[in-house]
Amino acid sequence: MRRAVMGLGVATTVLVSGCAADDPNRRAKTGAAIGALVGAVAGHQVDGDKGRYVGAAVGALAGAAVGNYQDKQAAELERELAAEQARGELNITKLSGNALKVGIASDATFDFDSAAIKSSAQATYAKIASVLKDYDKTIIHVVGHTDSTGTDAYNQKLSERRASAVASALTANGLNSARLLTEGRGESEPIADNSTKEGQRRNRRVDIVIKPIIEGQEQQAYTPPPYLGS
Repeated sequence: MRRAVMGLGVATTVLVSGCAADDPNRRAKTGAAIGALVGAVAGHQVDGDKGRYVGAAVGALAGAAVGNYQDKQAAELERELAAEQARGELNITKLSGNALKVGIASDATFDFDSAAIKSSAQATYAKIASVLKDYDKTIIHVVGHTDSTGTDAYNQKLSERRASAVASALTANGLNSARLLTEGRGESEPIADNSTKEGQRRNRRVDIVIKPIIEGQEQQAYTPPPYLGS
């Protein structure tokens, strides 16, 4: 399965790259492409009327249970990552659709212009993987971001490499790679002013978005997270 998922990541990158950056329907096309690829890799068939995966090999949550499931997961992440939050290295927030986001400052994980995870950050990813393994009715999207220094093309590639590095760190700590999708968004989704050093520092980050697999709406868990800028 690992090889199939790695192939999915490569194919996803190709499809996303094939959508013009100025195409107003780019995100919708990307989501459709990822949904189709996931179905192909996992051998699922989708009920077009309900968006349900027929014979899906993953667990799903009943709609009424989703909120409590994600609240418990958020509480456990808060507890396990309290030290990192106190140091300003990451933050945990709730997104629409009961998704969770762990936003990690790039300088807490990577040296400047590098996609190699620092040894000092390995323990953080071990903690994150430990929690995510216990809440397996989710799909995890790892999204890389950069500041606006450098060319668009270079920043895009760097954000992709960093997202892949974080995903590899999670799988190295036992997280099932079949639950992971990676994506780089370059400099396109800033959360601060790129004209200042502090703003650039904040914009260099990796977001781990945890989307619940909801019974009857399974495909939504595989679609890319919404805009993650401010």
